[in-house]
Amino acid sequence: MTLKLPIYMDHHATTPVDPRVLEVMLPYFSEDFGNASSIDHIFGARAHQAVERAREQVASTLNARPGEIIFTSGATESDNIALLGAAERLASNGDHIITCVTEHKAILDTAKHLETMGKSVTYLPVDKYGMVDLADVEEAITDRTILISIMAANNEIGTIAPLKEIGKVAKKHGVLFHTDAAQAVGHTPIDVKEMGIDLLSLSGHKVYGPKGIGALYIEGVNPKAKVSPVMFGGGHERGIRSGTYNVPGIVGLGKALEIAEKEMEAENARFREWTKLMFEAFQESIEGVILNGHPEKRLAHNLNVCFPGIESKALMHLLRNDIAVSAGSACTTMSVEPSHVLKAIGLSDREIYSAVRFGLGRQNNEEEIKHCINKVISSAKRLRKFNT
Repeated sequence: MTLKLPIYMDHHATTPVDPRVLEVMLPYFSEDFGNASSIDHIFGARAHQAVERAREQVASTLNARPGEIIFTSGATESDNIALLGAAERLASNGDHIITCVTEHKAILDTAKHLETMGKSVTYLPVDKYGMVDLADVEEAITDRTILISIMAANNEIGTIAPLKEIGKVAKKHGVLFHTDAAQAVGHTPIDVKEMGIDLLSLSGHKVYGPKGIGALYIEGVNPKAKVSPVMFGGGHERGIRSGTYNVPGIVGLGKALEIAEKEMEAENARFREWTKLMFEAFQESIEGVILNGHPEKRLAHNLNVCFPGIESKALMHLLRNDIAVSAGSACTTMSVEPSHVLKAIGLSDREIYSAVRFGLGRQNNEEEIKHCINKVISSAKRLRKFNT
């Protein structure tokens, strides 16, 4: 096998569309191009059938019912609908929301907006692994609490939250449980029924599907789980998310999750082997390397490490022609502020600015992993020598 550069290892930011996904999408751009809401003729009917088939595929991945899936433009929109919609719908029940300091900005910024509207928000701390304490979750609940929103897997450090346990706490107190599962769905098993999840956000481009498409799961039995719409139009998606259906994107999302459900176990076994190999090699050759995130309860394809004494931006500059990696969340890379996630787990600013996130993916191979290890080690030693 011939090594092809550059190597992409930033799969938490986005993933390439799987060729199998692209193949099923293509007809809906030019052949079956109908509006899925115009079902009085064959063009619209075919598009409608494709949308409903994809709804079934998304639901199957989550162990949900097709009618509980609402298509959106992505997890950010789904997060906004979940929080804003629940806050408006349940305003007579309460005005308090519980979330976590390491959430994605789509949650944190929406929560801040709710505070300007007079809502109360509790931002729970995390331990050194990025894990919330279940006792803290329960202690934060008041008679005014309407929603708990805790992300399924962290986009920077890969820590997987105890969703089932949080779901039990939420149910015990009659509070809705929402999770931003953009990084988790398709990468780790998610069962909304078993985990007691009422609302769940996901995005297509994190799981080898197209950009600009996502979904919101809304539990169909619990009347409290109903949310108010935040945008209005033709009454699509049970009146919760109006707008002409992005049929190619929806078809791609469904296919991407169908593939992920079948291949997840084998992929994760491969990723765990590779991230273990990488971290052990870094530890052996670069003094003081630190693993960020939980050592076991983490996404298999995530490796976030600190290289003390080496600025991550300098290291990435040396890697730029060979390997695409990240210093943090793709949504905040333009910011000069230190990562709020790494700060929350107790890292100093100096340590934060030495952190690099490796996000492995479906198209990576062992030869690329070995090249990455050698390139990172040689570049790190070069920077250490320069700094000395």
